Amino acid sequence: MSPKRSHSRATGRVTLADVAQAANVSPITASRALRGERSVAADLVARVQAAVQRLGYVPDPAARALASRHGTQVALLVPLLSNALFVDLVEAAQRTLTRAGYQTLIGVTHYDPAEEEQILRGQLLHRPAGMLVTGLDRSEGTRALIAASRVPCVHLMEMSDAEGVYSVGLSQQQASVAMTRHLLERGRRRIAFAAAQLDPRTLQRLEGWRATLGEHGLYTPTLEWLNPAPSSIGLGSVMFEQIMGQSPPVDAIFFCNDDLAQGALLAALRLGIRVPEQVAVAGFNDLTGSDQMLPPLTTIRTPRAEMGAAGAEMLLKLMRGVAVTPACLDLGFELVVRGST
Repeated sequence: MSPKRSHSRATGRVTLADVAQAANVSPITASRALRGERSVAADLVARVQAAVQRLGYVPDPAARALASRHGTQVALLVPLLSNALFVDLVEAAQRTLTRAGYQTLIGVTHYDPAEEEQILRGQLLHRPAGMLVTGLDRSEGTRALIAASRVPCVHLMEMSDAEGVYSVGLSQQQASVAMTRHLLERGRRRIAFAAAQLDPRTLQRLEGWRATLGEHGLYTPTLEWLNPAPSSIGLGSVMFEQIMGQSPPVDAIFFCNDDLAQGALLAALRLGIRVPEQVAVAGFNDLTGSDQMLPPLTTIRTPRAEMGAAGAEMLLKLMRGVAVTPACLDLGFELVVRGST
């Protein structure tokens, strides 16, 4: 005889009590096992998961949120999903959270502080258990929302030493310094900096380039090429032609993102400009295809997937009340030297 189920007569939905009965554990133990709490023995977790699969149990996020202060959803805010940079981060974070029994509420802000604030207000209505946000620069309204919610929050891609702020990222400025020094070591002296989007991380790279050229007495504002338009291969091609028309000529171009640099290399092929003999070209982020360009692109490799996974792991600890040390995790970067410099 099959065990009696206590699912709702109104909906016929399998309940947590059904799972607990089938696994021969208490409802509290079943709940803790599904939340991924480490205090539950591995054999009990296996029994609960087997019962979930057998019964087809689907947790009710609303019921969970009412039963506790927060639910099992995590708000995840990123500027774009059309850029592989953020796709890598989101996929790694979501994979880590899913394994721990959490769902992600993904919000795309389009680098707009007002849109970010509006999205976050909507996400907070779902009473998320935690938040992952991109960067540190946001409106006062959004800062106030995060503080008032008292929901654990981890900042990705940048680092902060402020008390009570948790972050996983790298020094954008130091990565830019490393690339600029590399170009100087290759004998380049008129090094242009070409940037698009002009988000906070791009501006940090700009500061690193400025400071390094300034140390060598080589900085001049005429070497800055800043365009607020979205970064793209097409824009990189246009900017390359503009920069190469400058007098006196430049002998290197440091692009703030690989898609711009990829466009520059394609334009160089079309125009018959030899890279790196006539001009060196460098990028940032080591996006897909950069190693396949002609010549292969020198760039800064950033640990996007690692940031997503590490940020999610840090958030899981905070949501479980586990102490997190250090609060600021620097994952570093790698200068990848290829044929374009």
